[in-house]
Amino acid sequence: MFAVIKTGGRQFRVAPNDVLEIGKIAGDVGKIVQLGEVMVVGGDTPTLGFPFVKGASVAAEVLDHKRGPKVIAFKKRRRKNSKRKRGYRDEITVIRVTEILTDGKAPTIGPRPKKEKKVEAKPADGEAKAKKAPAKKAAPKKAAAPAAKAKAPAKPKAAAKKAPAKAKTDKK
Repeated sequence: MFAVIKTGGRQFRVAPNDVLEIGKIAGDVGKIVQLGEVMVVGGDTPTLGFPFVKGASVAAEVLDHKRGPKVIAFKKRRRKNSKRKRGYRDEITVIRVTEILTDGKAPTIGPRPKKEKKVEAKPADGEAKAKKAPAKKAAPKKAAAPAAKAKAPAKPKAAAKKAPAKAKTDKK
């Protein structure tokens, strides 16, 4: 089963367990909200609304409120020493569709339980050091390098060889 909903001036085709980013709506994170502007309810017998299907709604769980990517509006009038840079970010609500309701029914599925983080007991400082791997063996010391290495004698520079000059020919 699917539905086409309208929210924030945009239309979305949704099915249960779909995750959407829509324009900001009221609702706390973890709560169930109902979206009432359903334009089409699909399935075995699709129902079209004019403009909306009566008694139909979509229940969704609010997952997060966040801001969208930054959009930059830069305007420049060439040769006029005029430019303007403005930016903004849309407010977004992330939702998960839980169920599609018809005939004015109320949502039956509640929000999903949050996963609990596994917290391990931290041992005391003395115990932590004892549990760590045994100390590594000391690496054998390398033989001391001689303080001053004898430099190889500098190579004599080869005499610059020039190609013989061409003989000038008299032009007549």
